[in-house]
Amino acid sequence: MLEFMRAATQGLIGRFIMAIVMGLIILSFVIWGIGDIFQGFGVNKLAQVGSVEITLDAYRNAYQTELQRLQRRARRNITNEEARLFGLDRQVLSRLVSDAALDQQARALDLALSDQDISKAIVNDPAFKGRGGQFDRLRFDEILRDNGLSEKGFLREQRSGYLRNQITDALTYGVQLPKTMLEAIHRYQTETRSIDYLVLPPSAAGVIPAPPPEDLQKYFEDRKQNYVTPEFRSLVVLSLTPAALAKPENVSDADAQKRYEEVKNERFGAPEKRTVEQILYADEPSAAEAHAKLAAGKSFDDLLKEKGLTQKDADLGTVTRDGLADKGVADAAFALAEGQISAPVKAQFGTVLLRVAKIVPSSVKPFADVAVELKRDIAMQRARAEIARLHDAIEDQRASGKSLAEAAGSAGLEPRTIAAISAAGADPQAAPVGDITNGPALLKAAFASDIGVDNDTLKIADGGYQWFEIAKIDKVRQKTFDEVKPEVEKAWRDDETAKLLSAKTAALVKKIEAGDSVAAVAAAEGNLGVKHASDVKRGGAKEPADGLTPNVVAQIFNVGLRGAGSARMDDGGRVLFQVVDVVVPVVDLETAAASAVSAEVKNGLAEDVLSQYMAKLEDDLGVKVNMQAFKAASGGAPDAY
Repeated sequence: MLEFMRAATQGLIGRFIMAIVMGLIILSFVIWGIGDIFQGFGVNKLAQVGSVEITLDAYRNAYQTELQRLQRRARRNITNEEARLFGLDRQVLSRLVSDAALDQQARALDLALSDQDISKAIVNDPAFKGRGGQFDRLRFDEILRDNGLSEKGFLREQRSGYLRNQITDALTYGVQLPKTMLEAIHRYQTETRSIDYLVLPPSAAGVIPAPPPEDLQKYFEDRKQNYVTPEFRSLVVLSLTPAALAKPENVSDADAQKRYEEVKNERFGAPEKRTVEQILYADEPSAAEAHAKLAAGKSFDDLLKEKGLTQKDADLGTVTRDGLADKGVADAAFALAEGQISAPVKAQFGTVLLRVAKIVPSSVKPFADVAVELKRDIAMQRARAEIARLHDAIEDQRASGKSLAEAAGSAGLEPRTIAAISAAGADPQAAPVGDITNGPALLKAAFASDIGVDNDTLKIADGGYQWFEIAKIDKVRQKTFDEVKPEVEKAWRDDETAKLLSAKTAALVKKIEAGDSVAAVAAAEGNLGVKHASDVKRGGAKEPADGLTPNVVAQIFNVGLRGAGSARMDDGGRVLFQVVDVVVPVVDLETAAASAVSAEVKNGLAEDVLSQYMAKLEDDLGVKVNMQAFKAASGGAPDAY
């Protein structure tokens, strides 16, 4: 075809005809096929918040960042479907919309933040501090790399974030809670009750006669769904993890010593620290004049007094070189001897004089203290390299049609065969199947597959891989009445016992409310033991007594003083009680417990204030979301923002 077209275009007429043909083709694409090539405006637009556009790329990047963060916390792979069930897609979109609205509000309010304040905030951020509690530049760079950020981009995001915080902090600062609300919550949480009670065992219901066969059969028919065997699957599983393959005992002392020399300063060393003090001057001449006073006999402390400063005002802390945000100041401070004062140093926001009050020398842990850790790390590194080789070898074998057992055997590995396992991880005797690597992800994938399916390789969180095959499937089966007759009869008897005991305790409650004591009722029921429980709170008894389970405690607080009630126990018996005392402590809002409650409620109130503010701000700016684009980007099917 191409040769024909080349030949046709050799002459003038041929070129003319081909031009017409190509023109018609292009026109047809424009009209019917690819008009979006010429109408690309807005194809990457997900949402519009006021004058700010949120792009699909921005949403995808934010979504992936949050998904990876969630996976690191969960220490396993999380699918998009699971993430949507958690509401991650909506949370990310909501945050982007809120950030866009707050950014516009910050600009409207002319809010600003100096470079010095941003640098100080980053240096003091706990996320970027090393083992010594000081800013760690290596950790800072590592976190930026993990999140796919450049330093410039991170600083831009931080500036926007701090400005947004100025607005939200101003809204919630000094939020005061109504005293009546705190008192009500405090009374609810601190009210205590004392009860007299007795326990009626299941035998108190009397002898339950054997049920007629037709009643038992009907009981089974009404509850058939309770008597089925779960689906079981037989799996062939091969798991490769660095921890399983690593052999620290095979790492020589020489290899460990070599690694120690490479990383000892960064990993096992505490860098030199200095206690640095500075006096800031508006310009270089002022600093030079102050430095001349030092030469004339004045001290650094004298200069502080002249400026009305204290030593605390001048203290930059005990820091590493990287802990000082201004490189010029850091270089000057770490060039001084202990107690020495610098010449004027040009800084970001003026000129400074520096004094090094104390020097803490650097230190390094000896090799003997870290040899075991280094050998383990080297073994893990080698294991990861070996895993990559084994992964490729097994994938090659599987691609050639080999079974998982054959592929594993060719690589010198032995897969594990699980004879029968349910989706809940139990064997046919309902006991948990132990030592399942990557259990939740494996079971989910295995019960979504079938016999003969070439399953995708699963990734394990620590850098490993997992393969599996379905060898056999035993489907869900309805058990017959004859198979489960003993279980059915026991369940029937338990239900009958519960009914009789409930009716009996209801009658006994009426007796107590009519004036009988708990002791009198206990004596009439066969000299049952009467117990007493004090200081029972809604969270449970101060010294938990037998039978006071959460459902019993809930019932205790459902009746008034001298009131009686009953509740079922876990073993099928019932607790019969009477409230003999109620104590509501005097409210003291200065206690630690009250302060904790106040802080918790205040956080909730602050969140409500912010939610209302954001709703009004977004309403004023106007928010439009392209739901089709959102659906495509997140893979879900939301019906509204």
